[in-house]
Amino acid sequence: MKIVVLGAGAWGTALAMSAAQTGGHAVALWARDAQQVADMQAERQNTRYLPGIAFPPALAVSGADPLALVRAADLVVVATPMAALRTMLLALRGCTAPVAWLCKGFEAVAPADSASYGLLAHEVCAQAAPDLIAGVLSGPSFAQEVARGQPTALVAASRHAVVRDALVAAFHSRSVRVYANDDIVGVEVGGAVKNVLAIATGLCDGLNLGLNARAALITRGLAEMTRLGVALGARPDTFMGLSGMGDLVLTATGDLSRNRRVGLLLAQGQSLQQAVDSLGHVAEGVYCARTVAQRAIGLGVDMPITQAVVALLDGRLAPADAVGLLMGRDPASELR
Repeated sequence: MKIVVLGAGAWGTALAMSAAQTGGHAVALWARDAQQVADMQAERQNTRYLPGIAFPPALAVSGADPLALVRAADLVVVATPMAALRTMLLALRGCTAPVAWLCKGFEAVAPADSASYGLLAHEVCAQAAPDLIAGVLSGPSFAQEVARGQPTALVAASRHAVVRDALVAAFHSRSVRVYANDDIVGVEVGGAVKNVLAIATGLCDGLNLGLNARAALITRGLAEMTRLGVALGARPDTFMGLSGMGDLVLTATGDLSRNRRVGLLLAQGQSLQQAVDSLGHVAEGVYCARTVAQRAIGLGVDMPITQAVVALLDGRLAPADAVGLLMGRDPASELR
């Protein structure tokens, strides 16, 4: 297959490396930054995001016109952050190859725009480029481990079988197992909400609240995620899979998780800006937490952990007070 990956961040680079190394595909990794392209071509690694991990020989790096690359592709992978997805999809209008995005989150809205709410990636695509045959590749995965060829399981989600089949053909290998799922709503909700919940879990661990508290938070967080997903039309069983429980457990407990790291740093007394600046990468949970909460309110879905994270990020709630807020809620049935 001829695969084009648009965006040379950590995750896009890792998947491009994996497909070129173990899949035997012709893979082109595209970056907008000319200096980054030149550095990657010269050093045969992405020192900005994955230092020390060499590119496979079959991986080509390009800064050429991305639309020219796309015209010859069998699969186009959009590896930009959520904030850039709409712009990229607009540019891909008319593309006849299957398209898949990697970003996890809701499109952000202005804080003052309380009458609006953010969209999931497939909803953005329906507005920006409804002609595309598209889907998402998601699941519990850290870029560094995929780039090193460590075992990973992902989920390819789309309403179109041709997209699911293309993603499996492109990325299924000895080190990456790709499962297909037609519930794109559930897969995207899981990928978005787990980032918000990981901030809460990092806060829990940073405050040394113990393993009991961590287990409770992850479990109740999964319940929140499922309630929102079902309200948006997802299947409940999707949240027991890779993009729900799997991605939540990884992101909430893994030391490589940027969103978890934000919670840890807030618990240590750092400001949100200090925490974000120290990462060097995007922490999507910071940018989509408010949007998740807005969407839930609009649907009448109760998400107290998410609401507490938003108040924490907005500076309306101190870390220790967030714990008191959640523990002080009235008793309720576990099944609601």
